Amino acid sequence: MNPNQAQLLKEVMAADFTLIDLNLYLNTHPYDQNAIMLFYNCAQRAKILRNEYERLYGPLTAQSTPYKCPWQWINSPWPWE
Repeated sequence: MNPNQAQLLKEVMAADFTLIDLNLYLNTHPYDQNAIMLFYNCAQRAKILRNEYERLYGPLTAQSTPYKCPWQWINSPWPWE
């Protein structure tokens, strides 16, 4: 994994972690408008980062893989490789 790929993967993981953390917070504070806006902004950023990573380096999950025969998921380097 090259340094740019590793950095982008770290950004994707950080964005996903932020979403999980905000989601947990919103479970107990469902009317916090600032947290709701932050959640939606972070969700957009996470989507952009994930799309960029997958465009450059391949899918991060099986759900990201185009459904074609033959199955392509196993042919790509796995995200942690």
